[in-house]
Amino acid sequence: MLIRKNRIGLFGGDQRIVCVGKLLLDLGYFISTFDLSDKIAHPNCHNALSYSELFNKSSVLIGPIPFSKNKKNVFSCNKECIYSLNEILELLDSNHILIAGSIPKATSNYCDDNSIQYIDLIQNENIAILNAIATAEGTIMEAIKSSSINLHSSKCLIIGYGRCGKILANKLKALDATISITARSVEALSYAYSYGFKTIHMDYILQKLHEFDFIFNTVPALILDKEALDKIKQNCTIIDIASAPGGIDFDYANQINLNAKLCLGLPGKVAPETSAKIIVNEISNILTIYK
Repeated sequence: MLIRKNRIGLFGGDQRIVCVGKLLLDLGYFISTFDLSDKIAHPNCHNALSYSELFNKSSVLIGPIPFSKNKKNVFSCNKECIYSLNEILELLDSNHILIAGSIPKATSNYCDDNSIQYIDLIQNENIAILNAIATAEGTIMEAIKSSSINLHSSKCLIIGYGRCGKILANKLKALDATISITARSVEALSYAYSYGFKTIHMDYILQKLHEFDFIFNTVPALILDKEALDKIKQNCTIIDIASAPGGIDFDYANQINLNAKLCLGLPGKVAPETSAKIIVNEISNILTIYK
């Protein structure tokens, strides 16, 4: 497919997509936008009046990360615009390339069935790793804001030792926190131990939960259920950065007055410019292929 420089459309999302648009303009691209969190004022930017107009003008469509938070509507920080995924899919055709993050299975199936090319940025390992840096920094920011004690010398538990867990552990270690890692994978725990962290197998975590000042969850499955939450001390700060709905029974946590927060989309909140640069680097490579 031949991609012309004036056939890129951006829609939805948070401040990251706005920053992506500005960076593309700096690279000499002409863009169209609709439903962004902020308008872009630039002579080479056309602000469309509808999704229909945007899709008609664009062959490459850059959408939000995540594409949808509820698997029903396109994610957008613009509260005045709420569009269903079905409305968007009806506008796509085989002349489009859709680039977004965490594209729902139903959407990718539709694209496959209708010969529509799509690229899920979250499946890109480079983006996922570099975004984990912003996620870790944002997690620490949320922890500091939410607690009345220092991270320095505090006892921290990180649930899960994947990309985000590893980077978060290293950054907390640099703040002189005492860190324990819990996971089900013996291999993950061995890696954590090799980097100097305390380790607890998930099977034995209930007996240890009362010890921690901060608990960080990175696992997108219910880990801290009612039984677990009852064992956490009252002044503990719990930060959940796993994909929605997270790994905590938030209804019960609220009932027993625990300080628990679900913090999603941190790269777009704490470092949208850096996150946009990471995305644009990958998108530039993609566009080069289709020139």
